[in-house]
Amino acid sequence: MSKNVLNTIDLFSGCGGMSLGFKWAGYNTLLASDIDENCKKTFTQNFPEVPFICGDLSNLKKEDFQDHITSQVDVIIGGPPCQGFSLANKKRNKVTEDPRNNLFFEFVKTINWYNPQAFVMENVKGLLSMKSGQVIKQIIDEFENAGDYGYQVRYEVLKASDFGVPQSRERVIIIGFRKDLELIPEFPNKKYTEEVNVNQAISDLPIIEACEGEEVQEYNLKPQNAYQEFMRKNSDKVYNHIAMRHTKRLIERFKAIKNGKGLLDVWETHGAVQRGNPLKKSTIKFSQNNQRLHGDKPAPTIAASFQSNFIHPQLDRNFTAREGARLQSFPDDFVFKGMRTKMSWEKGLSQYQQIGNAVPPLLAYEIGLKIRSLLEKGKISKDIEENQYQNFNQPEILAYS
Repeated sequence: MSKNVLNTIDLFSGCGGMSLGFKWAGYNTLLASDIDENCKKTFTQNFPEVPFICGDLSNLKKEDFQDHITSQVDVIIGGPPCQGFSLANKKRNKVTEDPRNNLFFEFVKTINWYNPQAFVMENVKGLLSMKSGQVIKQIIDEFENAGDYGYQVRYEVLKASDFGVPQSRERVIIIGFRKDLELIPEFPNKKYTEEVNVNQAISDLPIIEACEGEEVQEYNLKPQNAYQEFMRKNSDKVYNHIAMRHTKRLIERFKAIKNGKGLLDVWETHGAVQRGNPLKKSTIKFSQNNQRLHGDKPAPTIAASFQSNFIHPQLDRNFTAREGARLQSFPDDFVFKGMRTKMSWEKGLSQYQQIGNAVPPLLAYEIGLKIRSLLEKGKISKDIEENQYQNFNQPEILAYS
């Protein structure tokens, strides 16, 4: 392993979107942890060399980590569960009433254990508006005083489509550098002036209708652009590309919905019916269900519920898990495990939920590159002062251009 490889711990790792992006940027993941068993299955499938602790971080001690930590921890990354912070949660200002918010302090606990050179925390934009900005101030204060040295901390909202992800997802990224390093956090600049759209992301995948598809399929089209070439770079098969089973009534509804429109636009004819009384319309209307996406625009945020939120731009069905993965910038050799979809009573996250909860790897890649460049710049500056300059190699650039 080269001298300039930086070691990370990925907390609340989910299926591994942030670990993948940081791997592309030249980092080595020492350990990952998440509470969900299906996330463990997916992470272990794609990072078989990385130890994974499946459990509640609030119940874990440093000794649990030490069995797996064999090198210095340079960067701690992760996204504590964000439901309690979400703008979609109308009770988001009742911080102390949502135990998921307390998991942030477990993130800080791990920083206290290892005093990494830097950390990255990802969360939803709703974090910034909680209690009129008091919550983000508290979070920054905790980070500034974490560990033995404290951290210089900055945060910024980054838009995934600015970094090659075919999705207009916006997330708060908080970066901290240990104060003794005398580095100020910076964020990656917008990389692409032309956004990747939905069609450019998925049009080379096998064309399947509702109820069609197999767990492993052959490509039957050649890649049509640089993004598709990047997605297929290390894969000769298509995985997780199975269309959902839709009733005839639901397919007829989809046929009536135009691009950019949704269920409410066809409610009088194709609206949902009452359970147990199919002749009467339901009075419950969900504005976010069954939106047919524009193929020539980036997707909206691919959330955990995307399996029923969106309709394919040209086909009369919801997206497959693989199509959702493409919209999140997961390459085709990244295989998702666990149940494909999920009933309310089933435990564990489905493939769709794992994909929607993830940090887009291409966004994580750009963040990782920026942190790496700052740390190496700081190291070179100190070595120059000490007349011990080393030539730091740039990481291999895997992302498409």
